Amino acid sequence: MTLLNTRDTQSCIYLDAVRIRHIVFVEEQRVPLEIEMDAYETQCVHFVLYNEDKVAVATARLLPDRENAGLVILQRMAVLSEQRGNGYGRKVIEAVEKYAKQHQFSEIVLHAQLTAHDFYAKMGYMPFGDEFEEAGIRHISMKKK
Repeated sequence: MTLLNTRDTQSCIYLDAVRIRHIVFVEEQRVPLEIEMDAYETQCVHFVLYNEDKVAVATARLLPDRENAGLVILQRMAVLSEQRGNGYGRKVIEAVEKYAKQHQFSEIVLHAQLTAHDFYAKMGYMPFGDEFEEAGIRHISMKKK
C-alpha cells in the first residue's frame, strides 16, 4: 500500500481523489456535484491510498481552519464500496493524523455520517453538538486532540 498527498489540483493524485469522491458521494450517496466539489479544493491537502495493485481505493482531505491555526478539518473521507472492510479507511485516518501532527495541528474536527460514527469513535474521535443534516445525510460533529 502507498499513501500519497498533494495540494496540486492538477496532479494525478488529486484526480484519483476526485474520482473516488465522485463514485462514493455523487453516484452512491446521491450528493449533488455542486456540494461535493467546493471552493476549498485548492486550500486542502488531498490524500489517496493506493492498494498493492497501485489502484486508488480511498481518499480524504484536510482543510486548515482559517480562524484557528491549531485546528484542521477532515473532510471527504471515502473508500470505494468494493474495497471496504480491508482496513483502508483506518490507514487513511492514521496518515491524516500523522500529517496533522507533523504540521503542528493540535485538533482534528470532522462531520461524520451517522453510519460512520462507530468507525471514528474506535479511532478516538469524540462526538460533540447535536446531529444535523448535510447534503441530505444525517451527521454528527466529532473531534480528536
